[in-house]
Amino acid sequence: MGKSSNPEGKTGVRIVVAGDRGTGKSSLIVTAAAETFPTNVPRLLPPTRLPEDFYPDRVPITIIDTSAKPEDKGELAEELKRADALVLTYACDQPETLNRLSTFWLPELRQLEVKVPVIVVGCKLDLRGDQQQVSLEQVMSPIMQQFREIETCIECSAYKHIQILEVFYYAQKAVLHPTGPLFDQESQTLKPRCVRALKRIFILCDHDRDGALSDAELNDFQVKCFNAPLQPSEIVGVKRVVQDKMVEGVNERGLTLTGFLFLHALFIEKGRLETTWTVLRKFGYNNDIKLSDDLIPHSALKRASDQSVELTNEAIEFLRGVYELFDSDLDNNLRPIEVEDVFSTAPESPWSDVPYKDAAEKTALGGLSLDAFLSEWALMTLLDPARSLENLIYIGYPGDPLSAIRVTKRRHLNRKKQQSERNVFQCFVFGPANGGKSALLNSFLGRPYSDSYSPTTDEQYAVNVVELPGGIKKTLVLREIPEDGVAKLLSSKESLAACDIAVFVHDSSDESSWKRATELLVDVAGHGEDTGYEVPCLIVAAKDDLDSFPMSIQDSTRVSQDMGIDAPIPISSKLSDYNNIFRKIVNAAERPHLSIPETEVGRSRKQYHRLINRSLMFVSVGAAIAIVGFAAYRVYAARRNASN
Repeated sequence: MGKSSNPEGKTGVRIVVAGDRGTGKSSLIVTAAAETFPTNVPRLLPPTRLPEDFYPDRVPITIIDTSAKPEDKGELAEELKRADALVLTYACDQPETLNRLSTFWLPELRQLEVKVPVIVVGCKLDLRGDQQQVSLEQVMSPIMQQFREIETCIECSAYKHIQILEVFYYAQKAVLHPTGPLFDQESQTLKPRCVRALKRIFILCDHDRDGALSDAELNDFQVKCFNAPLQPSEIVGVKRVVQDKMVEGVNERGLTLTGFLFLHALFIEKGRLETTWTVLRKFGYNNDIKLSDDLIPHSALKRASDQSVELTNEAIEFLRGVYELFDSDLDNNLRPIEVEDVFSTAPESPWSDVPYKDAAEKTALGGLSLDAFLSEWALMTLLDPARSLENLIYIGYPGDPLSAIRVTKRRHLNRKKQQSERNVFQCFVFGPANGGKSALLNSFLGRPYSDSYSPTTDEQYAVNVVELPGGIKKTLVLREIPEDGVAKLLSSKESLAACDIAVFVHDSSDESSWKRATELLVDVAGHGEDTGYEVPCLIVAAKDDLDSFPMSIQDSTRVSQDMGIDAPIPISSKLSDYNNIFRKIVNAAERPHLSIPETEVGRSRKQYHRLINRSLMFVSVGAAIAIVGFAAYRVYAARRNASN
C-alpha cells in the first residue's frame, strides 16, 4: 500500500530541542539545516526553518533551540508548552546527562503538563569511547517503560553526519503520524478506537456486504486512499502475507476484517504508521480517531433556546433497519452485547454513561425493545444533537446527515398556534425530597416499586414512548430535578426554554410536602413569567394509597383555581395506579397555551398592562377627538371669514 500524504490542516510542525547544557543541541540543529558541521555555534540559535520539501510529508518544520540556564527557566517552559514535538538531548560521552532525562527533564515535562511526543536523542556519538559501548535498547528500555510519552530513541553525530536528518524526520513523523492513538506498545496490539475506525472503513469498502474485500474492492480502497491501483500480482502478494500469518485473514471471497486489521498492525509494527494514518484521514478521522468536526454539519444544528432537534422519519426508518439487523433472533430484545455491536464502528458506545445509561426501559432479559432503542436515540438527539448525528454517521447512515434531523418550531410560536407538532416532549419533574419523583420515573420505565428511599442527588432522565388514541406515538423525556438543584436551575434566564411541560410531584399524605410543591410551582411559574418562557404545569399527588392530610382537597382546589391549572392528578406507584398520567402529560404538552399557571405577581402585572393599554387607548381616542374638533373649527372659521 502507498505513500502518505500531508495530513489536512497541518501547516507546520514546531519542534523544540531541549536538554542539559553542552549536550549538542545547537550543533544538531545547524548541521540538520545547513548540512555542514559548524565550527562556531552561538549560545542560542534563532528559530530555524526547514522547508516543506525537506521530508516526504511536505510539511515545513520550525526548530526552536532552548537554553538550560536557570535564569532562562521561564522562557524554556513557555517554549515547551508551545511545542508539537520535543527532542530531548543527552551527550553519549556524558552518562550523567542521560540520567538527567529521567531524574529531571521527563518529570519536568509532566509537571508542566506538556503532552506531546518526545524523541530522545544521544548526540556526540563520535566521542563515545569503546569502553562505553552499550546497547541503546538496553539503556532506554526501562526509561521508555516509565515514560510512555517517549516515541523513539536515536543516537547521532553532528560532526560525522550520522543520523542527523533522521532526528527531525522522526520528530515530524511523531506529530503527523503518532503511534499513541493507534497502537499499544505494551500489549503490541491495535488500540480499541483504532480497531473500531478500521472496522467502519472495512464495512464502507465492502460494497457487496459479503464480509470480505474482493480484489476489485481492495483495488478501489487502494485508489481512494493512495491514488494508485494495485497490480494483480500485488493483490496476490498482500493476501499471501496475511494468509501465511493468519489463515482466517483470507477466505474464498477475499480479505476478511481480521486480515484487514492484521495488515494494519503489521504496518505499524514495521514503523509504517503513515500508511494507517493516510487511510484514517482519507475517511475523515482526526488525531483522536474521531470524525473531523467539518464532517458534522454543526451550522444546521443552530437553534434558539426554545427549539429542539428531532430525528426525521428517514433517520428513524434507518434505525429500525439497524435494530432488525442486530436483533438476530428477532425477539424484539437487543441484548447489551448486541447494543455494543451496533456501536462497534463508533469510537465508543455513547450510551454507556449517564445520562443515557439506564434512561430507557429494559426488557425482562435486560435488553432494549425497538421502542426503547428509538427512545435512547430520541434522548441523545434532544440533549446532544451533534453527538447523535456523529453516531448516525459512525453506524452507517447512508444519506446526507442533514436529512437525519429537523429543528422544531419555537415554543412561543406553538403557543400562538395553540398546538405543538413536536414528536419528542421534555418534561421537567419538580418536587420536594421523598415526594415521589424517582418513583414516577421508575414507573415510566416499568421498574418495580420499592419502599426503600434513597435521595436523588443528581439530575436523571427517563425516556419512553407514549401511545395516544388512534395509535399515535410520541416520545416523552422525564428530567428529574432534585429539590436542592432548583435554585441553580432557575438562576439561568433560559433554564425553562427547553421545557415543554413541568410536573410538580408531592406526597399527598404529607402537608409539608404539598406546601413545598406549591412553593416550587410558584417559583417556576414566576420564573416563566419573568423570562417569557412560560410552561404548562400539572400537579401530581403521589402516594395515593396513603391517607391524605386534612384539608388536602380544599387546599389543592384553592391553589389550582387561584393559579388557573388543573386539580392535582392522584397516582400510586405502589399500587401501579398511574391514572394515565403519562398520556395526560403529553396531552398538556401538545396544547402549550393551556395549563399555564399564573402567579399573583404575574396577574397584577397583566392587570397593570391592561390598565396602561386602556389608558393609552383613551388618550389616543381623546387626541383623535381633539384633532377632529380642531379641524372642524378651522373649517367653520374659514367659512365665516368667507361670508364676511
